[in-house]
Amino acid sequence: MTGRLLSCTGGLYTFFPEETEGYPVPETLRQTPLFLRARGAFRYQGESPTAGDLVLLRAELDENGVPEDGRGLLMEKILPRKSLLIRPPVANLDYLIVTVAAAEPAPSPLLLDKLIASALVRGVTPILVLNKRDLAPAACDSLAEIYRAAGLAVYPISVRTGEGTEALRTALVSLLPDRCAAFAGASGVGKSSCLNLLFPALSLSTGRVSERTGRGRHTTRQAVLHRLPLGESGRYCFLADTPGFGLLDFARFDFMEPEELVFSFPEFEPYLGRCRYTKCTHSKEEGCAILAAVRDGAIAPSRHESYLALREELKHRKRRP
Repeated sequence: MTGRLLSCTGGLYTFFPEETEGYPVPETLRQTPLFLRARGAFRYQGESPTAGDLVLLRAELDENGVPEDGRGLLMEKILPRKSLLIRPPVANLDYLIVTVAAAEPAPSPLLLDKLIASALVRGVTPILVLNKRDLAPAACDSLAEIYRAAGLAVYPISVRTGEGTEALRTALVSLLPDRCAAFAGASGVGKSSCLNLLFPALSLSTGRVSERTGRGRHTTRQAVLHRLPLGESGRYCFLADTPGFGLLDFARFDFMEPEELVFSFPEFEPYLGRCRYTKCTHSKEEGCAILAAVRDGAIAPSRHESYLALREELKHRKRRP
């Protein structure tokens, strides 16, 4: 039997059966989350089961076809992952729903671009949700224009007033059937509030932005997947609420070479191969097509500034043994 891990806490795993070819799910175990344990060999093999993992399960059932008190279920193998984010710790993501506030707290373009690049290089499609438009409509619309030009799907909303939330709901219902997505972003931007609005059954814990620091309290302690129905179609998706930027492992932004970073900025793509120099770094060279596009307003200066900062970080990162 195979299925997807919903949560991993202290050696206790929650699992949802998914029928795949060659691995049928017993009728008694359909449509319900299960608790299980993992083989001790995982620890010695250096493998760490993660929320979102697709795993192979061995089920030892009683005469009624049910594992007694959750026992008799053993995780045998983690199936190959198509993507893995270290922090937030989620595997097999299809979409990363990056949530940013137009104000309170103010957005950080560099952190936003770093998270987008991290998703793209791992084959995860980022979707940008700009919350709190009611507080700063001009700033929100300016950000939306920048990231739409970068090729991202962007949804300006206000959880407080409801503005734009129906368009976001419609988009997610269309995109997410049988897919796995995570919400990520800085504390206080309204990730949990947004999820509660879109999916009221979640009832996730929320927190207020600190008046002293202007930063949100961490109200989500771990990545947990929620299996959610999508409309009345009978189809479902998996959604994860994840910790804020303060807990993201940006120190490990070292998974690509500096020369590869340019491919994580989609709006740069039309200009690649058009520079005067074959090995152009797109930082200061004469005849650089990307620099010309920045000067002409075709590429947002803030995005190019993030590219330069991230490239420097990659150049000076410490190599891991």
